[in-house]
Amino acid sequence: MKRRDFLKTTAIGAGMIGLGNHTDIFGLPQYEPIKNKLPRWRGFNILDFFTPQRYVANPRRFADTEQDFKWMADWGFDFVRIPIAYPSYLNYDPASGKDITPEQTIDFREEALDAIEQVVYAANKYHLHVSLNLHRAPGFCINAGFHEPFNLWKDEEAQQAFYYHWSMWAKRFRNVSPNLLSFDLVNEPCFKEDMNDQFSPSKAIPGDIYRKVAVGCLDVIHKQNPDRLVVADGNHGGSLVIPELTDLPIGQSCRGYFPHYISHYRAEWVWKNPDDAPLPVWPGTIDGQKFDREVLENFYRPWIDLVKQGVGVHCGECGCYSETPHDVFLAWFEDQLDILTTHGIGWGLWNFRGTFGLIDSRRKDVAYEDWYGHKLDGKLLKLLQKY
Repeated sequence: MKRRDFLKTTAIGAGMIGLGNHTDIFGLPQYEPIKNKLPRWRGFNILDFFTPQRYVANPRRFADTEQDFKWMADWGFDFVRIPIAYPSYLNYDPASGKDITPEQTIDFREEALDAIEQVVYAANKYHLHVSLNLHRAPGFCINAGFHEPFNLWKDEEAQQAFYYHWSMWAKRFRNVSPNLLSFDLVNEPCFKEDMNDQFSPSKAIPGDIYRKVAVGCLDVIHKQNPDRLVVADGNHGGSLVIPELTDLPIGQSCRGYFPHYISHYRAEWVWKNPDDAPLPVWPGTIDGQKFDREVLENFYRPWIDLVKQGVGVHCGECGCYSETPHDVFLAWFEDQLDILTTHGIGWGLWNFRGTFGLIDSRRKDVAYEDWYGHKLDGKLLKLLQKY
């Protein structure tokens, strides 16, 4: 596979056979079906390494995760994204009460690296493609709760540490097929004035800076395996296409959370006071704004256009917090999944187990099915299998 191609594009279809001899087939705009350069992966995020707390070996948790992978595969899904907080695999221990130093951000702990590797191979065992993602990277995380010693978007030292992490992962997995593993560089990049304030206003990363950081990662990754699939999350928290990257062999990842009124209703990390969150409806008017399928289609249009330009697109995260009324969630989510599927864009639900998930989501208005001692949202499963 060439560096600039993730997958071979399809040729002009059999429908051309019936055209007359004098027809200019190249004068028929949009006749050739659009082919997304990234596969339409469908699956889930798992959160085994999501927090910055130091990884501690837990054989039972690994067994549960492997069981989850089996269920995913049995139900017809083929994708798992692993968002990782980099301190979870360092020698540094957040429990020490001391802030991490720049030197400690690249001091890896072999036991934790082995555990992540084990989870990747367990997913691959069930033919699940793994997207390895740094949810927290040296110098940046969209979520607060951990003091960073520098800023990924401003400091060269942070950028070099970031490249060092991806060089390590690229070397560690250099012999794994691109069909089984891709790298998602950093979760939901944005620029915050106060990196340690959860509610600090954010803005998009300047395009030239995002390109510099992405190219730095691409260089160290492809040095180990030139065919490794690399994905960059959309700018400004995953919401904006990144035009500065479209000439690079990098896919782009959107988000399935629009509007946040529905996806993050009463979520405490979004609302300073969850009681201020307006009750969601779909379709309808929320907080004075009209929301329906047409509005949703307009939101995704830049991403659909990106697919048409020949850039691979995947929706790495989507779903709805457990406080949203279930009927509203399913109605909204079906429109979203239908729009993505129509344009060949796959998705990863956040998460498999938990408050956005398919299992043990703790929703108060769901008639759960018993699934080996777990609570399964059967209606959501049927919807996901449909798309």
